[in-house]
Amino acid sequence: MKKILIIIALCLPFLVQAQSGKIDFVEYKLDNGLHVILQEDHTTPNIVISLMYHVGSKNEDPNLTGFAHFFEHLMFEGTQNIKRHEYDKYVMNAGGNLNANTFFDRTYYYELLPSNELALGLWLESERLLHPNIEAIGIKTQKDVVCQEMGQSRDNQPYGRLLTETLKRAYTVHPYQHDVLGSEEHIRNASDQDFIDFHKKFYVPNNAVLTIAGDFNIAEAKKLVHDYFNDIPAGAPVIQPPMNEPVKTAEVRDTAYDNIQIPAIIMAYHIPGMKSDDFYAVSMLNTLLSAGESSRLYSTIVNDEQLAMELASTPLPLEHPGLSVILALPNMGVDLQKLENAIDQEVEKVKKEPISDKELQKLKNQIENELVSSNSTIASRAENLATSYTYYNNTNQINEELGKYMAVTKEDLQKAAQKYFTKENRVVLYYLPNKK
Repeated sequence: MKKILIIIALCLPFLVQAQSGKIDFVEYKLDNGLHVILQEDHTTPNIVISLMYHVGSKNEDPNLTGFAHFFEHLMFEGTQNIKRHEYDKYVMNAGGNLNANTFFDRTYYYELLPSNELALGLWLESERLLHPNIEAIGIKTQKDVVCQEMGQSRDNQPYGRLLTETLKRAYTVHPYQHDVLGSEEHIRNASDQDFIDFHKKFYVPNNAVLTIAGDFNIAEAKKLVHDYFNDIPAGAPVIQPPMNEPVKTAEVRDTAYDNIQIPAIIMAYHIPGMKSDDFYAVSMLNTLLSAGESSRLYSTIVNDEQLAMELASTPLPLEHPGLSVILALPNMGVDLQKLENAIDQEVEKVKKEPISDKELQKLKNQIENELVSSNSTIASRAENLATSYTYYNNTNQINEELGKYMAVTKEDLQKAAQKYFTKENRVVLYYLPNKK
């Protein structure tokens, strides 16, 4: 069952970005609106060059979903000066590696290179920002690639549609109602012009953050950044979609079927976006409930009562209001309603009784350890710096995050549980094996 939780963990990444030691950085904007963050660290002879675009699945037309993830792939197709299938070879031949990932609110591309290859990394990213190849052959190729990925990682994967089925019941208006991979039908039927239009709108300097972290000289980096990026034309201002999901007033209950052997229960509570002060309390509540075998839910329901074989509680951290998801797989012969009642009892305890000082300190120690670990490499630090600016418009969020968690009180935790962990604010989904 560990594999199941790994799948969920990939769907619900817990983004944290801070550490107890202050992270120094330099930031500025180019004339075209590109935000630049430079973080010098000479610990190892390596550098990370990355671009984060403020575009994810929430920016998509509801009739043309999966475009942000599609461009995660297409942007490796080549440029006017880089032949098809040659982009990654520049990095590999230099002894580095590269990748990209897409989430609901942003898309992230990066290269990890030896420190003497700064110019190469900047040239590569400037090339695909300025003039990537968005043409019929590449579009056709990547349609096949991303649709195959939908099948392998979601549609034909046991429990792969857990998040998908939850989202479409949790949201009625907001584009979070569809997952990051989107619809195969939309991708297959989209025209080349649809993709060109999407690219022109979102993949522009004024909607991106360039981050360099590692072993480099700031003065040299500034000159190279100017030379490679400053003359790239800005695009029209990008307007993010509104936070228009109605406040929930009634519990949503439903049943979904999949090609699985063991049923599951999902409880998804609506929570505030990452910029809200309440998000820190809600995030800590999830740690309290299920982080480790001594957590509230795990110790009681898995270990003591033996009602579940696996259980997790995870916040879905989003720019707009997201979800806190409790997932449980029952032990053989355990009725899902009984398992649901047991989970509800533990949640009610948090709402009715403040946690102890000892438990609060343990909780803060867990959070601090996770935050410190989250910036232990230049790769993670580069992404966290970019995330801080993209989500908060405040790069120093990376240094402020820990203080905001440490400021959460027992009373804050109880109030957050009472406000957000209510039945009228949730989706309850019974995820069952296909009927025979």
